[in-house]
Amino acid sequence: MPKVAAGGIELYYETYGEGPPLLLVPGLGGVASYWRPQIDAFSEQFKVIVHDHRGAGRSTRSEIAYSVDQMTSDLLNLMDALGIERAHLVGHSTGGAIGQTMAIERPDRIDRLVLYASWTSCDPFMRRVFETRKTLLLESGVESYIKATPVFLFPDWWINQNAESFAKADLDLIADFPSAKIAASRCDAVMNFDRVDQLGDIHAPTLVICAADDFLTPAYFSRDLAERIANTELNILPRGGHCVSQTLPESFNEAILDFLEARPSGALSAKPPADVYRASTGRLPGC
Repeated sequence: MPKVAAGGIELYYETYGEGPPLLLVPGLGGVASYWRPQIDAFSEQFKVIVHDHRGAGRSTRSEIAYSVDQMTSDLLNLMDALGIERAHLVGHSTGGAIGQTMAIERPDRIDRLVLYASWTSCDPFMRRVFETRKTLLLESGVESYIKATPVFLFPDWWINQNAESFAKADLDLIADFPSAKIAASRCDAVMNFDRVDQLGDIHAPTLVICAADDFLTPAYFSRDLAERIANTELNILPRGGHCVSQTLPESFNEAILDFLEARPSGALSAKPPADVYRASTGRLPGC
């Protein structure tokens, strides 16, 4: 399994394809496999790099005070270890917070930026949601936390269509979950993130994308990001929830490739209907 020593820890990563480097950065769940529905489409044109965050998956599980700044530093260390000077970055949720931070602090390392289902700063609604998730984790245990997670990430129709896949994914996630201390600290990292005052410093061409029915990071966060960042496109997909890249991957992939390749809209329209996709292609929770 490919791992690199980066900043005193080991980070698990995978690469696919050839071409300009493209970092796909997962959300709070922190696992590379979140992006499985994107790998084939994106690796036709790009060298795709995915990784497990520190504290998740197959990377070092440090019991530290987690922060988005620390996660960004880990990603920069991974880029250095792999010899990547500059890359496109697609960040989901917490991965989008990492993208914001990198674009502000190290604009020389970012080419095009996609902020997917991300947020500006934690408002009272979002804080209540994450405090609830954290309470589930610490007081009811890992199993309760994992079984509740899809309710925050996926639409009702998707959960109903994929009940068997969720049951299997729950068992896999429970068996390989980090310590409650790590997971709780990563929740704190989300609630503590705030780069609002510096969003105007982002000058990379940016796509802000989400689904209209995203419950965890509602679409008003994406509208706010788009208003605050110059040189930005905003794309609110009609439905798909917080993890629309998994629920409707064809629509999501087309939008991302249109932006990264600056192609006319609809260039990938000759595809099967997105609604036929099923969750069996990868592990589910992404944030």
